[in-house]
Amino acid sequence: MTRRPNPDEYAPFYAGYIGRVPEAEILPVLAAQLETLRRLPALVSPARESFAYAPGKWSIRQLVGHLGDGERVFGFRAFAFSHGDATPLPGFDENAYVSAARSHVTPLTDLVDELVFLREANLRMLRALDDATWTARGLANGHAISVRALAFIMAGHVRHHLDTLRTRYDVKLPL
Repeated sequence: MTRRPNPDEYAPFYAGYIGRVPEAEILPVLAAQLETLRRLPALVSPARESFAYAPGKWSIRQLVGHLGDGERVFGFRAFAFSHGDATPLPGFDENAYVSAARSHVTPLTDLVDELVFLREANLRMLRALDDATWTARGLANGHAISVRALAFIMAGHVRHHLDTLRTRYDVKLPL
């Protein structure tokens, strides 16, 4: 699918994530992020994995665990709506998810491996869609959203948090 989502395909609070993806074709963007994610564990020493840049902020492990949560939630929404499921899906409180997760005690390598597996599964699902299915919509968190918008959100969400790792955690990730 080579068209970007229209503003009526997502809630306004997702505009920031979608804005981080200027590309028209989303599948190459999602695939290219895999290499960057795979490099992450080599760029963070085990002692630094628990580092948070300020009190009350997530550690590097928690941030990557959150990326996995987001990938799973956005991917499931895309899966459900691409299959014609009209069941309204709930939102998710990312802070509650991070608090309930055990990412703070899970090695970064394991968290990245899980995130990569989730992305690979989402890519397989998205690559199988026909053009009409990309514009299929459903309700999530009380707002209409398209499959296409969810794919852009997945990429923009990862870009947002990789930028945070670069700027706030001083992780030397490639741009």
